[in-house]
Amino acid sequence: MTGISLGIGAWGLVTGVAMVKAGLGVPLSIAMSLLVFAGSAQLAALPLIAHGAPLWVIWATALCVNLRFIIFSAGWRPYFAPLPRRQRLWITYFMADLNYVAFMRRFPKPAAMSDQLPFLWGGVAMNWTAWQAMSLVGIVLADVIPTRWGLGFAGSLALVGITGTLLVDRGTWIAAVVAACAAFAAFALPFHLNIVVAIAAAIAIGVLVDHFTPPATPAHSGSDA
Repeated sequence: MTGISLGIGAWGLVTGVAMVKAGLGVPLSIAMSLLVFAGSAQLAALPLIAHGAPLWVIWATALCVNLRFIIFSAGWRPYFAPLPRRQRLWITYFMADLNYVAFMRRFPKPAAMSDQLPFLWGGVAMNWTAWQAMSLVGIVLADVIPTRWGLGFAGSLALVGITGTLLVDRGTWIAAVVAACAAFAAFALPFHLNIVVAIAAAIAIGVLVDHFTPPATPAHSGSDA
């Protein structure tokens, strides 16, 4: 997580600055960073808050952006279902995209292994610290950091890098392309609702691809009689 944390920190810095610039102020921005801890949902909700969008639109946008965590939790369930509920609830707060990717690459099969939780908490420590530290820096120095530094572009690059690590098969690539096309086509919608349209389109096409893709058949060794 060390190299990845550089991109996460840049993204956190951008989000910290964006929260203050959106008019939340320092106390509310700090509270949002610590309690919400969902960068993409925060960045999606902030323009809506700044433009006075209806509350249901803000909630719906944040919910749609974070739907991917249902998939993550389903993937983690075979590993952590035996843990006490309080411990599982604690893990959900720290759940993040790259922690999931790194964990599933390290433990592709849900066999009981003693180093799974230490590996998870090690990645969580890097991810959470990088995000919160730089987010707080962005919040405190929001009036000092000039927008001409291009931090928004740096945050976008970090987000693209994170997204790229999740494109692992044909289904995810198709969903990503459809989401990009839908976001572009619906760009004129108010309150950045094109994001919601893109997410809905990506989920729909992802479900269809998964439904119509035949299951992989195990390779047979030797010759059939």
